[in-house]
Amino acid sequence: MKHDQVRAPSASILVRKRIQFAGALVIGALVPWALRGFLRAELFDEPATVNALTANAIAVVIAFWTRLSIETYPGIRRSLVILPAALTGHGIVVVWFVLTRFPYDRIGLAAGFILHVAWLYLLYIYAERKLRRRIAIVPFGRTESLVKIPGVDWHVLKRPQLHDTRSCNAIVADFSADLPDEWEAFLADAALAGRIVYQVKQLSESLTGRVELEQLSENSFGSLLPARGYFYLKGVADFLFAVALLPFVAPLAILVALAIRLDSNGPVLFRQKRVGHAGRPIIIYKFRTMRGIEVADERTAAMTKDKDGRITAVGRVLRKLRIDELPQIINILKWEMSWIGPRPEAQILSIWYTKEIPFYRYRHVVKPGISGWAQVNQGHVAEVGQVHEKLHYDFYYIKYFSPWLDVLIFFRTIKTILTGFGSR
Repeated sequence: MKHDQVRAPSASILVRKRIQFAGALVIGALVPWALRGFLRAELFDEPATVNALTANAIAVVIAFWTRLSIETYPGIRRSLVILPAALTGHGIVVVWFVLTRFPYDRIGLAAGFILHVAWLYLLYIYAERKLRRRIAIVPFGRTESLVKIPGVDWHVLKRPQLHDTRSCNAIVADFSADLPDEWEAFLADAALAGRIVYQVKQLSESLTGRVELEQLSENSFGSLLPARGYFYLKGVADFLFAVALLPFVAPLAILVALAIRLDSNGPVLFRQKRVGHAGRPIIIYKFRTMRGIEVADERTAAMTKDKDGRITAVGRVLRKLRIDELPQIINILKWEMSWIGPRPEAQILSIWYTKEIPFYRYRHVVKPGISGWAQVNQGHVAEVGQVHEKLHYDFYYIKYFSPWLDVLIFFRTIKTILTGFGSR
């Protein structure tokens, strides 16, 4: 759902996507080519220079498409997407040149990347940073909860007049409510006038990143089975990425193992039975971060509380940087887990949650992951009330299961690692 497609009348022309895209093509592709030709006229039509011009233009297109796809999801600032999107676009064309051995101008490619990124950050600083959406609410049905969502200026309409929404970016209504005739006519007029009209449920999900389920309804998921094509493609990509990372992970794993051995007694690896895809039990592997202390209640032993006294000095560092999760690359190679997905729950806790929370087991419809949408939004939880909220994030991930949401979670996982958000 793209929230910035409709702009308030006072918004700068620079927030228009067409202007941003055209500017990126000129600054990121044409300017480096023109500068090279200005310095040496014979470079204008030299194959390497022309190839760099074409490659920079293609990189801008890829980066623009990547940004549009990722920015549809909530919880992401545009500034966090600029550099990764540009790296993706320009990185792809560089790899293509390396593999094909076509001639290319290195200086032109580097200049294109630098100017492209500079243009996007300048746009963000001077035109997009202070933008705030203003959305009009049709005051019927289940719309009252919207005003509690931060980051938006909500305007509750008093009458069905399109003129009253002239300063708003969009309109939101509960399509399932019994609307008076004049309000139904108002929504029809808004659509005919080219105004964006959101359904309250979908807008709420997009702004909060949560799918709240009190009961199953016809519009909760659309289909209970996520996109199967991407499910299998994701499994192959997870496996290949794990294989590629093994040479880099192995030396780090040896150093971590030595640190754990020197810090406390016990095995290097922690093994635990958890619930995997389709509810099948799996054994997950982690670097041990706790001392072996006897706990009478097995369910309590499976929970990690704030400032848990069982955590070792080395373990606290490993947890904060999420390095303790690295051995789960073994689970990925065994096709039991993904890099990104709902976290696999301890079997004893999963049994408890399933008794307490209706529809809990549905989170097993996709492979569990090392990082997930709930982890980058909420962090570690254990109590039933918090788990209920965590489910809303897991269900959002399942409902909008796609490569773009995985890319967004990847970027936010890096931020989570750097800040230590949600670790225990």
